[in-house]
Amino acid sequence: MYENQYVKIARQVGFWILIVLILLFTLFPFYWAVAGSFKSESEIKSPPATYFPNRVVFNNYWGEATDPILNQTVDRGVFRNLSFMRGLFNSALVSSITVVISLVVGSFAAYAIGRLKFRGRTLMLYLVLAMTMFPLISILSGLFTITRELGVFGSLSALIITYPIFTLPFTVWVLVSFFRGLPGELEQAALVDGATPFQTFYMVLLPLTAPALVTTGLLAFIGAWNEYLLAVTFTVINEEAFTVPVAIVNFSGSISREEPIAEPLAATVIVTLPLVFLVLIFQRRIIQGLTAGAVKG
Repeated sequence: MYENQYVKIARQVGFWILIVLILLFTLFPFYWAVAGSFKSESEIKSPPATYFPNRVVFNNYWGEATDPILNQTVDRGVFRNLSFMRGLFNSALVSSITVVISLVVGSFAAYAIGRLKFRGRTLMLYLVLAMTMFPLISILSGLFTITRELGVFGSLSALIITYPIFTLPFTVWVLVSFFRGLPGELEQAALVDGATPFQTFYMVLLPLTAPALVTTGLLAFIGAWNEYLLAVTFTVINEEAFTVPVAIVNFSGSISREEPIAEPLAATVIVTLPLVFLVLIFQRRIIQGLTAGAVKG
């Protein structure tokens, strides 16, 4: 009896030790960025590395500094960096439009595959899933040619056209399972009451897939917000079209001949916080969207 109790306690202790290790592994990089963003540039470059700022400064977010070469006061901080702020706006715009396109097109496609009966729908679903297996680099040259032929290369339109390529397959796959799990009686009752098939879709069935819409929409937003390869390829000739990952990579210091480290860390924190808030706000919907339809009641 006592042996079993000791084994149970050892398992619980081992479980919590594993949880702590996982939390340290996942949260430490973000903590390091937050701590570094409140350090001065001289402190962050001076060995040895410190886990806590010796002196908390806010110049990396909003402040001023003296340029020793120009001998004048210059603006410092990511909130005063026009390129970074423009990148934030571009990323928010492109990501939002990508989410709308993914949800609209994906919901129609998922409804057709999940509710309508036609030959080859299962094959079509697996073809959609197979699209996620190709790395973006393998289709980059083709997308480059398409955007150039359409005359949108170097603009945000190129990103809006190409981003749904990696957000739509997941959206369709998740929504199909939801539409398949909805009771057929709902659709039949709506048709008996005189609703058209389109009214049945967007007034009866679509609202019931709200958890899946939130889940897929948020994941599509995160994917588009963090995407770098397509962004740097299609906007390399136009700095005004940089999204925020490209803007951070091309971050230049406000002081002459300085390679900043602390300011890009501050920019990383700012870029990450909206995603953290969105996940915290919609976490219940996300869990419902990922687990509903996994079992049949």
